[in-house]
Amino acid sequence: MSVNVCEHCIKGVRHEGTPEGELTTVGGIETYVATPTGAYAKDKAILYLTDVFGPRFLNHQLLADDFARNGFKVYVPDICLGDPVPTDSFDPGVTYDLPAWLARHGGDVTRPVIDKVLEALKAEGVTSLAATGYCLGGRYVFDLAFDNAIQVGATAHPSYLSVPKDLEKYVATSKAPLLLLTCPVDWQFPIEAQATADKVFANFEPGYKRVFYEGCKHGFAVRGDLSDPLVKAGKEGAFLETTKFFKQYL
Repeated sequence: MSVNVCEHCIKGVRHEGTPEGELTTVGGIETYVATPTGAYAKDKAILYLTDVFGPRFLNHQLLADDFARNGFKVYVPDICLGDPVPTDSFDPGVTYDLPAWLARHGGDVTRPVIDKVLEALKAEGVTSLAATGYCLGGRYVFDLAFDNAIQVGATAHPSYLSVPKDLEKYVATSKAPLLLLTCPVDWQFPIEAQATADKVFANFEPGYKRVFYEGCKHGFAVRGDLSDPLVKAGKEGAFLETTKFFKQYL
């Protein structure tokens, strides 16, 4: 995985709200779990794969709660292993050595964490799994799809993908429908890569959709500035599209 980064990977806005889920342990991994209040299908779940800020970041917890309100039990494992990028990196003038962090959190470290949670979910009777990933988490949505470990995938502003290699591998190996949520300002998955994705997935039989949000930049679906009407619309639109996609395919 490349350690090249853009400033938007570790910048954003803290959202406000009170989380309704709980931090617990799943497969030995600290995990934020959001559970619907009403009846829901116990054999289905969402695996929510975060960016570098991890499951203790309030924005992720609030978004997971929103998915739970739509009838899905949601699991947000700590793919950062207790070592998230601190959110004070949002503050003006603060710098953070993200390449050094990424060097400590390669796929050889992160994927086993995800696999432990997957095994625990299987043991609990989950047989249909959707994965949603944001920034770094999008990388692992692809990896899980390669192995057909998920039934449907969605990712907003995915990072650390090799284009077109990973796109072509997805089409060649995966049976999971894919939703891409994209924006105009995204060094990690720029407009050129988005256009390539549309070409590569043009005849992808399981299902493919890409939605583009004007006025947004990398991180908008989780860390966007909600005081900006276009960003607010993009953040809310990305959530609604993901929910609709999962209800269609899971």
